[in-house]
Amino acid sequence: MQITFDEGYQFGLGFFETISVEHGRPILLPWHLERLRRSMKEFGIEQDVCPEEISEFLASRESEHHALKIMVSDANNLFTMRPNPYTAAHFRKGFRLAYSHVYRNETSPLICHKSMNYGDCILEKRRARSVGFDELVFLNSRGEICEGTTTNIFFVKHGTLYTPPLSCGLLPGILRRFLMESFPVTECRLGKEDASQMDECFVTNSLMGIMPVTALEQKEYTSHDVTQQCIEVYRQFVSNSLRA
Repeated sequence: MQITFDEGYQFGLGFFETISVEHGRPILLPWHLERLRRSMKEFGIEQDVCPEEISEFLASRESEHHALKIMVSDANNLFTMRPNPYTAAHFRKGFRLAYSHVYRNETSPLICHKSMNYGDCILEKRRARSVGFDELVFLNSRGEICEGTTTNIFFVKHGTLYTPPLSCGLLPGILRRFLMESFPVTECRLGKEDASQMDECFVTNSLMGIMPVTALEQKEYTSHDVTQQCIEVYRQFVSNSLRA
């Protein structure tokens, strides 16, 4: 693997996608490529990633329950593969969350893109584990809930799904899109007080899918009925995709 030190690898002006691969099938690949191409176009990166390249890469590798990473910058187009770190044990236990002391800049032109400017997320993810949590949740400069370090966040109140809008400063996640196209979801600005009044909470990303949340700081979430409905719909979608 040879890397050219362009603006992507020197200054973070590149983009990546992390895709769940189950039994050799990349899940929701068209949506991942759509998001990647949108970012590349907006930032003037004249490359493309073809599904045929991905198929060729996957064909020679173990990919039963893995994560495919695509990294694209001006002069680079790289693929890597690693095992998917999420197991059934994670879902049985659920995630415990806390608020990050780092604030999201909702005015940043990079915030809604999956860019290589990912240091805040990685450092805060590491800090979460060091203090006994699974994930930290970012607030923006207005004190509104944005997203987790590597996840989008959803809440449930009286059976209704809620999630922050993109204007709060967050990545339009692939699983976020899946849920918004599969269920009625209300986008609204949410603060800490709102989160403490919710019945359920869960977080999403492409590798974990939908993860139940058992607590956000002092707030305990003991109900997971709607969360489980979302999980079942997504699992059925993945199952159908593998049979197609």
